[in-house]
Order: sequence, then structure tokens, then C-alpha cells
Amino acid sequence: MSLERAVEIAKELERRKATNRLKHYEPYKYQVDFHNTKASQRLLMAGNRIGKSFCGAAEMAFHLTGKYPDWWKGRKFDKPIRAWVGGVSNETTRDVCQKELVGQPDDPSAKGTGSIPLDDIGETTRKPGVPNAMNSLVVKHISGGWSRLAFKAYEMGREKWMGEAVDVVWLDEEPPTQIYTQALTRTADRGGIVYMTFTPESGMTETVAQFVNDLRPGQALLQAGWDDAPHMTKEAREQILAALPPHERKMREQGIPQLGSGLVFPVAEDDIVCEPVDIPDHWPRICGIDFGWDHPTAAVWVTWDRDSDIAYVYDSYAMRQESVPIHASAIKARGNWIPVIWPMDGRQADKGSGKSLTEQYRTEGVSMTKEHFSNPPQQGQKEGSGGNSVEAGIMELYTRMQTKRLKIFKNQDKLLTELRMYHRKNGKIVASHDDVISAMRYAVMSLRKARVKNYEPMFTQAESEFNVFA
Repeated sequence: MSLERAVEIAKELERRKATNRLKHYEPYKYQVDFHNTKASQRLLMAGNRIGKSFCGAAEMAFHLTGKYPDWWKGRKFDKPIRAWVGGVSNETTRDVCQKELVGQPDDPSAKGTGSIPLDDIGETTRKPGVPNAMNSLVVKHISGGWSRLAFKAYEMGREKWMGEAVDVVWLDEEPPTQIYTQALTRTADRGGIVYMTFTPESGMTETVAQFVNDLRPGQALLQAGWDDAPHMTKEAREQILAALPPHERKMREQGIPQLGSGLVFPVAEDDIVCEPVDIPDHWPRICGIDFGWDHPTAAVWVTWDRDSDIAYVYDSYAMRQESVPIHASAIKARGNWIPVIWPMDGRQADKGSGKSLTEQYRTEGVSMTKEHFSNPPQQGQKEGSGGNSVEAGIMELYTRMQTKRLKIFKNQDKLLTELRMYHRKNGKIVASHDDVISAMRYAVMSLRKARVKNYEPMFTQAESEFNVFA
């Protein structure tokens, strides 16, 4: 065989491999685990640059073609399917999803170099107004006939995700809740699959939270990071990490939702979370309470190392739709000598008993402070003159987090979950999933009223207005 012929054969073999990546797909372990999960709702929450988008594209190609590998243990379709793939915008859907499925959009010669084999790609349609973007394509199924795939974008709005019943939906990047809901609706009648692949850049959103904290039957979560991708070299890791702000590193590296951009507290979680410690008797303590019914009544306990000015959140409680005696019992069990600071709405009278919420708790033996919560007064001003500004409390909490003077025990899962979800919209704090945070804010902003066990304050008549107890 001549050298020229050998080169020709080598080029042809390389071309065939490049245009049939599905046949030569050698997934990492985390990718195999994701493919082999039979749940109808799946989330691959992963770090950057580990191959999560191609994992999503490969999954879609297997379903479109029916060419499942021998190792496949996940859901299968034995006939042509209808499918959707979606990203944030038409441009990102083109640049990521279309590229991984079909090939580089702006290079006609690259057609077939994505996850769908070249020989299986049929007719395609173009998306008006978006250069090189596909609107749809058909794919040959191994059983005979053609599967159909449509490209969509979240920016199109909920209405464009309605109407048609489909078998498979792949969402690359986190979708708005209404889009995710529509995807579930579109697949329900056909017993289909909805799977997502993204890095949790928005933190602990409602979509992420349901997979992380409230996993239901038919749902599956798989997390993966740089350690799960052998192609991520030490040099590549160091280069990326050096360019990232600290609060984004775990999210980018491990796919772990973090406090960060767009959220109220853009700090690294490692800077505020600590192992539980034994609390010395001389550290004063205080409890903050936030009243609720449809949303939880929440309480948070804080202790204060006055020497270093570090506040430690060491315990919390949250329960919805329970009576005052139930909440009171839980609070007293954690130390009834600890002052409980309460918000202004505790003065509202109950229509049945005529007693305020605060009075009801006092009747149950809870050590409620004399006055409702207020921010610390300015120097030289009277107690109670500090007002109730939420933003003032938020800034104090944030400053403490930045200076490492606020620590949260790592076992405080409810509080940490709320912190990951606590965000602003159009500059304003979204008052949702913030019950434990509010209780923490009351407590930390009231450290001046904390006390130690068995301490008996001696007040003069002039000082009596500062007595924290009724």
C-alpha cells in the first residue's frame, strides 16, 4: 500500500469517526450514571467545562436514533420520537445545543460532527431572523421512520412551549419555572422525559431546591465536578479558579449552588459556615422569632463571643400551621432563660382570645423581651429609636459575613437553604423563603440584649427602660 493511499484511508477513518461520534462515545462514569437513571425528571447539576452539554446532546441523539449502546440501562424508545431542546435564547440554543447535536452552526462542512450521526440527519428548517440557527430537523430512527426535533428558547415565552405533546425535552441551562412546568406538561401524556443540564449560577432557586431538598418520586439529581472529568488538568483548573471571585468557585468547580451573584449575600459559603463548637457559659445568647401560619413560624438562636465580636448561629426552628403552645414548647426546651426578640406584628391581637401573639407566648412561659424588635439606636439615642429597616439589618449581616464575624453551624440546613435562595429582583429583596433569615436578623441585630445563663441584671430606676423583660 502506497503512502498516499494510507493517508487517504487514515483521513477517511477520521472523517467517519468525526461524523459518528455517537458510535465512539466513551462517557465518563458520571455521564453513564446520568444516562442509566430511569427517572422521568432528571437534573445534571455540574461544574463548568466537564462535558455536561455533550452528555445532554448524546442522550438526545440516542433517543432520536434508537441506537442505544450495550451498556445502556436507562429509558428507551423503540420507535421515532418527538423532542424539544431549549436554551436561554435563540443564540445560545444555536451556539451550544445545536453545536453539540449537529456541529458548528456557521460551518456547513461541520454538519454531522455533533452527537447525531451525519447519515441519520434528514431535512432541517431554519429559524427566521437568527443566522445559522435551526428551527427543526428530522433524524432517522433505527426502527424505520423519522424522529422530529425542535429548537426552542426560554426567551420565546411560555406560549411557545404549549400545545404539542412530546416524548423528550432537554433543557440546557436552568429554565424559568413556567418553562419547566410547560415541559413537564408537554411530556405527561406520552410518559416522556424531561432532563436538564446546567451549572447552578443563580444559586438555590426553586427549581434547584426541589431537586436538592425535596426530591420526589420520579425525580433524580446527579452532581458532578472537575474531579469527575479526567480531561480537566491541574493547569486548567488553576487558570479558571484564578479568574473567579471566591463565592463562585465551588459552583463553577463542583456544581454546588452558592451564595453569589444576584443574591442578597454574595459571599463564599465556606467563609460563614463552621463546625459546631462547645459554647462557653460566659457567652451571652439571644433568640429571634418570626411569626407565621401559612409560612413557618421560625426561631433562631445566636451566641456572641464578645472578645472577638463573632456571632454564632447555633440552632433554629421552623414549623408551619401549629399553635402557640407547640412553638412555645420548642422554644423553652432550648433554654427558657434566653431572651426572645420579636417583631412588631407580635402586638396584633388575636380575634379569638383578644390577646396579642406576644402575650400568648408570655402566658406559655416564653421569655419574650419587653419591647418589640428595633435596630440598634444611634449613639446617644434612646433604645427603640433605631427603626425597623430591613436593609439596615441586611447590611449589618453582610458586613459581618464579609469580615467573618458571623458564623453559622454547618448543621443549620434550613437557614443555609434560605440563604442560597435569598435574592433581589429589580433591586428589591424578594420576601419569600426568608422566615429563618428574618429570625436570624432580629437576633443578630439585638446582640445588645443577649444574656448569659443565671445572670441577674441590677437595674436602677433610670436604667429600667433598657430591661429586656416585661
